[in-house]
Amino acid sequence: MVETSRAEIIFNMVESVFGRDSLASMAPSIFGGLSVPYTGSAAGPIALTGDKPLAKRMLRAAGLPTPDWCEPPLWDDLDAARLYIVKSATEDASLGLDDDAIVRGKSALVARLRHSQNRHGGRWFAEAYVEGREFNVALLEVEGRMRALPVPEMRFEDWPAEKPRIVGYRAKWDDGSDDAVKTVRAFGLERHSPALAQALKDLALDASRLFGMRGYARVDFRVDGEGRPTILEINPNPCLDPKAGFAAASGEAGFSYEAMIGSILASAKGCD
Repeated sequence: MVETSRAEIIFNMVESVFGRDSLASMAPSIFGGLSVPYTGSAAGPIALTGDKPLAKRMLRAAGLPTPDWCEPPLWDDLDAARLYIVKSATEDASLGLDDDAIVRGKSALVARLRHSQNRHGGRWFAEAYVEGREFNVALLEVEGRMRALPVPEMRFEDWPAEKPRIVGYRAKWDDGSDDAVKTVRAFGLERHSPALAQALKDLALDASRLFGMRGYARVDFRVDGEGRPTILEINPNPCLDPKAGFAAASGEAGFSYEAMIGSILASAKGCD
């Protein structure tokens, strides 16, 4: 259909293929092969960031901060005294993330990983759990240059003291749940903590350059109790729903939704 439609630009909103996020890079690969300009990042950046342990190795090699992690079957560098969060290596949208994903000790970690594999399939790994504040930085290409938009904090309001502070699956997809209601997006970091806001933006832009992202993207962070930012994940194809975080950050920067989409389309011009 792409070949026969004579499309001027393809707006790539493919997040998974055959229900697998790990195959999302197939779409830009096909578009590029047809020499049709398309929005967002190329196949390479999507594939690299879509493999979270691989992305973390690249971040670490480039000197960019990311939490420690370990993978089966050897579990090299596992620290039995630390808390870990068991995460999918290739799937997004907080798949499988709930309170029980936070574990301590190898036996508990392996048990949770097996549970996750049996329930959801795919590869899983363990990332050191960073207790602290959660932020994300939306990046939008404007006139050929990636621009970091205002930084929101994901606040855990009236959160039970014993409950892990994570933006889990229910917080993202069950709007009526306590997790969703009490996870609140708040802007204003540039006014209250300008140095931290700039540090987060600089790291997000560094990650964007490292992976060669274009058009738009989002980088997720935790900031520990000593104020040190660390990169959790990189999403080169974040949700563009008008009610989602990327649109909110664009609006905070003064872009209308139409202007945001227009900027993304403009960034596709001339792309192969």
